[in-house]
Amino acid sequence: MLVRYKKNFEKIAMGLLSFMPDEKDVKKLQKTIKDYENNPDWNLFLWKKEDVLGIIGVRMEDDKKVVIQHISVNPSHRNQGIGRKMIEAVKDFYGEEYVICANEKTESFVKKSEQNHAD
Repeated sequence: MLVRYKKNFEKIAMGLLSFMPDEKDVKKLQKTIKDYENNPDWNLFLWKKEDVLGIIGVRMEDDKKVVIQHISVNPSHRNQGIGRKMIEAVKDFYGEEYVICANEKTESFVKKSEQNHAD
């Protein structure tokens, strides 16, 4: 289930984001989290079953475009379709009036996820 980021998820969120290649540095991670907390156009969501298994971060680019800029799944829960489920949940959250797309950092993951869903 997709849940909105709250401050009490900060350590878990930072841990999941740290699996992204550009988010290894602690100072960069802290800045990214602050951007999600302070920028109204940035939204961070966690994928939660019993535990938090994944994270997806989006940025509103204009009135109708939502860009997936971060996506990460706990390594011990990968290859179970969680990334695809998070993308689908974001699409459902924003509705059909929004175009959901990827940035250069998440594009290959999103394309792979959509191909696996089509198979």
